[in-house]
Amino acid sequence: MGYFSNLLISTILLSCTIWSIPQISAVRFPINVWPKPTTFHWPHPQAIPLSPKFTISAPRHHRHLSAAVHRYLRQILTEHHSPLVTPPLNLTSSPPLKTLKITVADTAAPLAHGVNESYTLDIPSTGAAAVLTAETPWGAMRGLETFSQLVYSKPSVVASGLRISDAPLFAHRGVLLDTSRNYFELDDLLRLIRAIGMNKLNVFHWHITDSHSFPLVTPSEPELAAKGAYGEDMKYTAADVKKVVQYGMDHGVRVVPEIDMPAHTGSWAEAYPEIVTCANEFWWPIESEWSDRLAAEPGTGQLNPLNPKTYQVVKNVINDVVSIFPDKFFHAGADEITPNCWKTDPLIQEFLSKNGTLSQVLEIFVNSTLPYILSLNRTVVYWEDVLLDDNVRVDPTFLPRENVILQTWNNGPNNTKKIVSSGYRAIVSSSDYYYLDCGHGGFLGNDSQYNQLPGFEQGKGGSWCGPFKTWQTIYNYDITYGLSGDEAELVVGGEVALWSEQADSTVMDSRVWPRGSAMAEALWSGNRDEFGKKRFAEATDRLSEWRYRMVCRGIGAEPIQPLWCVKNPGMCNTVHPF
Repeated sequence: MGYFSNLLISTILLSCTIWSIPQISAVRFPINVWPKPTTFHWPHPQAIPLSPKFTISAPRHHRHLSAAVHRYLRQILTEHHSPLVTPPLNLTSSPPLKTLKITVADTAAPLAHGVNESYTLDIPSTGAAAVLTAETPWGAMRGLETFSQLVYSKPSVVASGLRISDAPLFAHRGVLLDTSRNYFELDDLLRLIRAIGMNKLNVFHWHITDSHSFPLVTPSEPELAAKGAYGEDMKYTAADVKKVVQYGMDHGVRVVPEIDMPAHTGSWAEAYPEIVTCANEFWWPIESEWSDRLAAEPGTGQLNPLNPKTYQVVKNVINDVVSIFPDKFFHAGADEITPNCWKTDPLIQEFLSKNGTLSQVLEIFVNSTLPYILSLNRTVVYWEDVLLDDNVRVDPTFLPRENVILQTWNNGPNNTKKIVSSGYRAIVSSSDYYYLDCGHGGFLGNDSQYNQLPGFEQGKGGSWCGPFKTWQTIYNYDITYGLSGDEAELVVGGEVALWSEQADSTVMDSRVWPRGSAMAEALWSGNRDEFGKKRFAEATDRLSEWRYRMVCRGIGAEPIQPLWCVKNPGMCNTVHPF
């Protein structure tokens, strides 16, 4: 992160422990846990001192759970968080809490899609040990995060006399980060994973490569990164990937790699120009229609499915990626095939002259790569385009429903409906709700749409997916909207996405958080209260508190309100509907 960003966070970190705000009655809850637990039973809210010699006992011989226990114990004993709103809790007269005992039913459960993340947490007010029970180590990590958020003050106290039973609504809850358009340091990725874990999200979708750069060093095809990365110091080695994956597992976060293909592969042409069509061409030729473009944005190039050499390189890359990323999901892209890029190639021109179609060209690519990925014991995730694109798409017979998941990004709930009604599982990343880069204008250097007379209607402000997606927009989105019960079962979850045309490490934290936190709660325990009413109003104060605590933990999340609003509960609300 930049100097000023670090200076700002350092200043706030100091204030987190020494700044004392006069006690203000909490609007609804005496203490905040984010995301809100599914069941929170607290009949007589109070707090108990935490012993300076507090310990956590947990099953041994589980590397990642042990790492989490050591991390949380250190945090619990040293954080001394000072909430913006002091919880109005009376201390019990009982002896301090000395121990949290963790029991796990299945310590061998792997971190994989659909793993049980449920837990139960009991914190008595008598001084007896607190008990955290989970089916798996990954559920225990979620419970540890909850326990850590219940600890505050200096000397430390912890909420007591409570029982929390908790489990997520959706199995797949993630953040996508694009590291091709702009490069992110390894520490940035680790910080992102740390924040993903503390928000009880469980997937880091790593969009590693694209037309702009190929930063991943693949041992079988080293020239791809040697020539396709932005620079020698802008690469991710196998050792880097191992560190990211292990750090993810220590935080209960799966790392899902995406190698986008056959489109978005211009960077491959630096090493293998013979397998990439229309590489390094101007993306939208002069005096041509939008339909004549060669790419969706600057950065052209698509793999040639009719060149046998393509599959030699692609299969080497796939094999290398599978060997260093243990997760059973492999994201193979397949979005935004631009017809005219393929049409520039003589082989494809000849194929089309014999009554072939571009959809058949894509089918050749899918049929030549999908079975290979499946043979490596992977489930393949594609972007929705492979099935739903208006111009170039494959027949569903090429996409076995038991092995393929489709990630939706266009047309909101309509495309989700199309995917699940076709019998496919869906990951929701609707650009109308979950794209975090939207609303910051465009990145074209001579974009004339900004050269207008005063008073013109700005519309989306130059951003194709504008306006900016507020945390409220994200929080209120129901990703199963308009679906039948059976269709909703096929929605495995969602991801917020930070595409990096106009983002790098200097803005990553503030672009993702706390808006990513809004999705985290919606996918964990929902966005409605026990009466079925949207709870965004009461979520506002809780999210302000949680954002503040994230900043205290070193995550540069942006504020959602002036501090005055938190100090004056209810005064920033409106009684008039808009």
